[in-house]
Amino acid sequence: MRQAYQLSRPQKLFVVCTAIFLTALVIAEATASKFFTAFTLPFTVTILGMEFNEVVMTAGVIAFPITFIITDLLNEYFGKPGIRFVTWVGMTMIIFEFGLLQVAMAVPTADISPVPGEAFDTVFGATGRVIFGSLVAYTIGQLADITLFHWLRGLTKGKHLWLRATGSTFGSQFLDTFIVLTVAFWGQLAFAEIVAITLFNYSYKFIIAVVITPVIYGAHWVMDRYLGHELAEELIHAAEEGTSVRPV
Repeated sequence: MRQAYQLSRPQKLFVVCTAIFLTALVIAEATASKFFTAFTLPFTVTILGMEFNEVVMTAGVIAFPITFIITDLLNEYFGKPGIRFVTWVGMTMIIFEFGLLQVAMAVPTADISPVPGEAFDTVFGATGRVIFGSLVAYTIGQLADITLFHWLRGLTKGKHLWLRATGSTFGSQFLDTFIVLTVAFWGQLAFAEIVAITLFNYSYKFIIAVVITPVIYGAHWVMDRYLGHELAEELIHAAEEGTSVRPV
């Protein structure tokens, strides 16, 4: 009798990383329509002629740092093919999420429901325009992150993980943030407000990208220990060269 297929350690690692990435991504998308005041500024900032006294960001920024970490780790161990696959799966899951939310909003609300239908629709009633903006921004941002990561990896000859992790996030997230806000809220917010929220969100994401660098190194160490030094080096080398690793 043939035994059931056993996943290898790299395969298990890839599944776990992908699961964490997709969970954070879906949560970020589901909460992105809420704006919150991060803090009040001690001075007034003028952007394109409009004055701002507080820093406003989208709630989606809470979960997105997790996607930064996983993107860099997948880039490091599984290269462009691995992270591109996860990127396309993520894009599909955003569409799937949107479809499920539409069904959930369409079914009638029971009288005993603790959450009124109107409140539920207000929270989850993202328009097709918002979802389209998220999809466009997510795809462009992820592909830009992948390209920058591997460009910096080649430039530094595989050294300085902190540089390619932070640098790729620094470049890609401005595109991601600006595109989604522009597509989703053009006509609802003034252009100055879109630019201001973009800059506030982007500044936060960049600070987080720097702060989580030790986390990336820590996760790198844990993954090396799990895989074993020899296999980890083989995966990293294959990711750098763009080659395949034998199944193990």
